[in-house]
This record gives sequence, structure tokens and C-alpha cells, in this order.
Amino acid sequence: MRGCGLTGKLCRGKPVLGYTDTETVKLDFDDTSFRTVMYWANRAMRWFKLGGYVVLKSSKKSYHVVFDRAVSWSENLRVVAWVSLQSQNRGLIKWLIMQCIKQSSTLRVSMKNKKHPPRVVFRHGEQEGQIQDFLEYRKLIKRLIKKTDQQRKRHNE
Repeated sequence: MRGCGLTGKLCRGKPVLGYTDTETVKLDFDDTSFRTVMYWANRAMRWFKLGGYVVLKSSKKSYHVVFDRAVSWSENLRVVAWVSLQSQNRGLIKWLIMQCIKQSSTLRVSMKNKKHPPRVVFRHGEQEGQIQDFLEYRKLIKRLIKKTDQQRKRHNE
């Protein structure tokens, strides 16, 4: 038997897949209104000249924001720390700390337990850089999961 993550509990079910890198500024807002997410996404985009962003809804009152301009890891941390501290969003501060520990940032792109994969709910500005890479990766994961599920069904018949 093997354990899952930091809890050491027994793993059951499907793995959770995510998009991880150091060059894409990403924010993970939990228990936050869409209006508040939009406010901070716009502020960060303008203040740090990030070109554009996409907002994905990951579950009820939970959103991911992905910005378009590629940045260094230190600038990435600067942006996320600035939004975390200015907004005083505890969930975002906790997420920032975990990304610092890992030395890269990750957002979920697959299902997690009974939560559906995050879906795009808003786009603004440029979309040809990091956003395009993120969305292409997301499509690839969706296709792989669909193909795997089809193979499982055929195997079980």
C-alpha cells in the first residue's frame, strides 16, 4: 500500500492532474466571489503588465486565474505574493506558501474527487502566450482521460 500526499492516507480513485511550471503567473482563489477574483485579476494584469488573463471556475466560489505573459520565477512569486498580501485572501496565501515550498506553481486541470475539471468562464486581453500553452495542455489531458476511460470500458466488457 502507498500513501497519498502529505496525509499518508491510502490512495483511492483517480489521480489529480495539474499544470505545473515556473513561468506562468497563476492564482488559486478559494471561497471568493467572481467579482473579487475579477478585481484582483485586472489589478495584477495592469500593475505587472501581464498582457491578459483567463479565469476558470474550479468549484463553487473557487476560481483559477492564468496570466498570459511569461515571467521569471522570482517575478512570478512577486506577483502572487503581492495579490495574496493586498487581497488578504487566506486561501491564496496558503496556496502561495505551498508553491514556494515546491518551487513551481500548479493548478488542477482534471477532476478531483467529485469536482469537475475547471472550466473557462472569462477571458481578457492577450491569449497567445502562456494562456495558449495552458489551454493546449488542458485539452491534451482531457483527451488522454477520455481515451483512458474508453479503454477501461472496453476492457471491462
